[in-house]
Amino acid sequence: MIKYNLCLIRRGTKILLLNREFPTWLGCWNGVGGKLEENEQPRDSVIREVYEETQINSPDLQFKGLITWSTPEGSDFGGMYLYLADIPEDYHYQTPLKTDEGILDWKEIDWILHPENRGMASNIPTCLEKVLYDEQCFNHHSIFADGQMVEQISTVIDSEIESDKNLRKEYLRTYSRRHTLT
Repeated sequence: MIKYNLCLIRRGTKILLLNREFPTWLGCWNGVGGKLEENEQPRDSVIREVYEETQINSPDLQFKGLITWSTPEGSDFGGMYLYLADIPEDYHYQTPLKTDEGILDWKEIDWILHPENRGMASNIPTCLEKVLYDEQCFNHHSIFADGQMVEQISTVIDSEIESDKNLRKEYLRTYSRRHTLT
Protein backbone atom coordinates (compact mmCIF):
# COMPACT_ATOMS: atom_id res chain seq x y z
CA MET A 1 0.00 0.00 0.00
CA ILE A 2 2.91 2.38 0.62
CA LYS A 3 4.68 2.61 -2.69
CA TYR A 4 6.64 5.84 -2.40
CA ASN A 5 9.26 7.67 -0.35
CA LEU A 6 10.01 11.32 0.23
CA CYS A 7 13.15 12.90 1.62
CA LEU A 8 13.63 16.43 2.90
CA ILE A 9 17.33 17.31 2.72
CA ARG A 10 18.30 19.98 5.24
CA ARG A 11 21.45 22.10 5.17
CA GLY A 12 21.36 24.60 8.00
CA THR A 13 18.20 26.70 7.63
CA LYS A 14 17.44 25.51 4.10
CA ILE A 15 15.76 22.49 2.52
CA LEU A 16 16.67 21.18 -0.92
CA LEU A 17 13.43 21.08 -2.89
CA LEU A 18 12.45 19.95 -6.35
CA ASN A 19 10.04 21.94 -8.48
CA ARG A 20 8.39 19.02 -10.21
CA GLU A 21 7.87 18.86 -13.96
CA PHE A 22 5.54 15.86 -13.76
CA PRO A 23 2.36 14.95 -11.87
CA THR A 24 1.69 14.64 -9.04
CA TRP A 25 2.46 18.08 -7.69
CA LEU A 26 3.37 19.37 -11.16
CA GLY A 27 4.85 22.87 -10.79
CA CYS A 28 5.06 22.68 -6.99
CA TRP A 29 8.10 22.53 -4.73
CA ASN A 30 8.43 19.22 -2.92
CA GLY A 31 11.06 16.96 -1.41
CA VAL A 32 12.94 14.41 -3.50
CA GLY A 33 11.90 10.80 -3.72
CA GLY A 34 10.03 8.30 -5.78
CA LYS A 35 8.63 4.85 -6.09
CA LEU A 36 9.92 1.77 -4.31
CA GLU A 37 11.09 -0.96 -6.65
CA GLU A 38 9.83 -4.52 -6.22
CA ASN A 39 11.21 -6.10 -3.00
CA GLU A 40 13.14 -2.91 -2.17
CA GLN A 41 13.32 -1.85 1.47
CA PRO A 42 12.13 1.72 2.20
CA ARG A 43 15.52 2.99 3.40
CA ASP A 44 17.34 1.48 0.41
CA SER A 45 14.78 3.03 -1.89
CA VAL A 46 15.11 6.54 -0.50
CA ILE A 47 18.92 6.34 -0.63
CA ARG A 48 18.67 5.31 -4.29
CA GLU A 49 16.10 8.02 -5.11
CA VAL A 50 18.09 10.77 -3.38
CA TYR A 51 21.18 9.79 -5.34
CA GLU A 52 19.32 9.50 -8.66
CA GLU A 53 17.66 12.91 -8.25
CA THR A 54 20.47 14.88 -6.59
CA GLN A 55 23.72 12.88 -6.87
CA ILE A 56 24.06 13.26 -3.08
CA ASN A 57 25.46 9.97 -1.80
CA SER A 58 24.59 8.43 1.60
CA PRO A 59 23.22 11.41 3.53
CA ASP A 60 22.60 11.10 7.28
CA LEU A 61 19.00 9.78 7.12
CA GLN A 62 16.37 9.76 9.85
CA PHE A 63 13.08 7.96 9.39
CA LYS A 64 10.39 10.49 10.33
CA GLY A 65 7.23 8.50 9.66
CA LEU A 66 4.67 8.41 6.91
CA ILE A 67 2.67 10.77 4.78
CA THR A 68 -0.63 9.15 3.84
CA TRP A 69 -3.65 10.52 2.06
CA SER A 70 -7.25 9.76 1.34
CA THR A 71 -10.34 11.31 -0.18
CA PRO A 72 -13.70 11.70 1.59
CA GLU A 73 -15.33 9.20 -0.73
CA GLY A 74 -12.60 6.66 0.04
CA SER A 75 -11.66 6.34 -3.63
CA ASP A 76 -7.98 7.03 -3.01
CA PHE A 77 -5.67 5.93 -0.20
CA GLY A 78 -1.91 6.01 -0.54
CA GLY A 79 1.27 6.80 1.25
CA MET A 80 4.99 7.36 1.37
CA TYR A 81 7.83 6.83 3.80
CA LEU A 82 9.13 10.15 5.07
CA TYR A 83 12.81 10.85 5.75
CA LEU A 84 14.91 13.78 6.85
CA ALA A 85 18.51 13.96 5.65
CA ASP A 86 20.93 16.35 7.27
CA ILE A 87 24.02 17.43 5.40
CA PRO A 88 26.74 19.74 6.77
CA GLU A 89 26.26 23.48 6.30
CA ASP A 90 29.59 23.66 4.46
CA TYR A 91 28.52 20.95 1.95
CA HIS A 92 28.66 22.66 -1.43
CA TYR A 93 25.67 21.91 -3.64
CA GLN A 94 25.16 24.52 -6.33
CA THR A 95 21.58 25.39 -7.23
CA PRO A 96 19.38 26.05 -9.07
CA LEU A 97 20.02 22.83 -10.93
CA LYS A 98 17.91 21.53 -13.81
CA THR A 99 17.35 17.76 -13.68
CA ASP A 100 15.18 15.24 -15.53
CA GLU A 101 12.58 15.56 -12.74
CA GLY A 102 12.53 19.36 -12.49
CA ILE A 103 14.57 22.13 -10.87
CA LEU A 104 16.40 21.63 -7.57
CA ASP A 105 16.93 24.64 -5.34
CA TRP A 106 17.60 25.47 -1.70
CA LYS A 107 14.65 27.13 0.04
CA GLU A 108 14.66 28.74 3.48
CA ILE A 109 12.50 26.93 6.04
CA ASP A 110 10.68 30.20 6.79
CA TRP A 111 9.81 30.52 3.08
CA ILE A 112 8.41 26.99 3.02
CA LEU A 113 6.30 27.66 6.11
CA HIS A 114 5.03 31.08 5.04
CA PRO A 115 1.20 31.02 5.19
CA GLU A 116 0.88 32.77 1.82
CA ASN A 117 3.21 30.40 -0.02
CA ARG A 118 1.13 28.70 -2.73
CA GLY A 119 4.09 27.10 -4.47
CA MET A 120 4.59 24.15 -2.11
CA ALA A 121 3.02 20.71 -2.22
CA SER A 122 0.28 21.40 0.32
CA ASN A 123 1.04 18.54 2.70
CA ILE A 124 4.67 19.55 3.33
CA PRO A 125 4.32 22.86 5.25
CA THR A 126 1.68 21.36 7.53
CA CYS A 127 4.01 18.63 8.79
CA LEU A 128 7.45 20.24 8.37
CA GLU A 129 7.91 21.49 11.95
CA LYS A 130 7.28 18.00 13.36
CA VAL A 131 9.69 16.51 10.81
CA LEU A 132 12.42 18.99 11.68
CA TYR A 133 12.03 19.43 15.43
CA ASP A 134 10.18 16.46 16.95
CA GLU A 135 12.04 13.25 17.78
CA GLN A 136 8.93 11.10 17.33
CA CYS A 137 7.67 9.53 14.12
CA PHE A 138 4.25 10.52 12.84
CA ASN A 139 1.73 9.52 10.25
CA HIS A 140 0.76 12.80 8.63
CA HIS A 141 -2.57 11.85 7.08
CA SER A 142 -3.88 14.34 4.53
CA ILE A 143 -7.49 14.35 3.43
CA PHE A 144 -8.07 15.70 -0.07
CA ALA A 145 -11.35 16.78 -1.65
CA ASP A 146 -11.59 18.08 -5.21
CA GLY A 147 -7.79 18.09 -5.48
CA GLN A 148 -7.30 20.31 -2.41
CA MET A 149 -6.04 19.29 1.02
CA VAL A 150 -8.82 20.01 3.51
CA GLU A 151 -7.23 18.55 6.64
CA GLN A 152 -4.06 16.92 7.92
CA ILE A 153 -4.08 14.76 11.04
CA SER A 154 -0.69 13.91 12.56
CA THR A 155 -0.55 10.94 14.92
CA VAL A 156 2.48 9.37 16.61
CA ILE A 157 3.51 5.99 15.20
CA ASP A 158 6.09 3.37 16.12
CA SER A 159 9.43 4.04 14.39
CA GLU A 160 9.81 0.28 13.84
CA ILE A 161 7.16 0.53 11.13
CA GLU A 162 9.97 1.42 8.72
CA SER A 163 11.65 -1.97 9.01
CA ASP A 164 8.92 -4.33 10.27
CA LYS A 165 6.71 -5.44 7.36
CA ASN A 166 4.16 -7.15 9.60
CA LEU A 167 3.80 -4.10 11.85
CA ARG A 168 3.45 -1.91 8.77
CA LYS A 169 0.76 -4.12 7.19
CA GLU A 170 -1.26 -4.32 10.40
CA TYR A 171 -1.01 -0.58 11.02
CA LEU A 172 -2.08 0.32 7.48
CA ARG A 173 -4.92 -2.19 7.40
CA THR A 174 -6.29 -0.86 10.70
CA TYR A 175 -5.62 2.78 9.83
CA SER A 176 -7.21 2.70 6.38
CA ARG A 177 -10.34 1.02 7.80
CA ARG A 178 -10.67 3.62 10.57
CA HIS A 179 -10.03 6.64 8.37
CA THR A 180 -12.07 5.91 5.31
CA LEU A 181 -14.57 8.72 5.43
CA THR A 182 -18.07 8.51 4.04
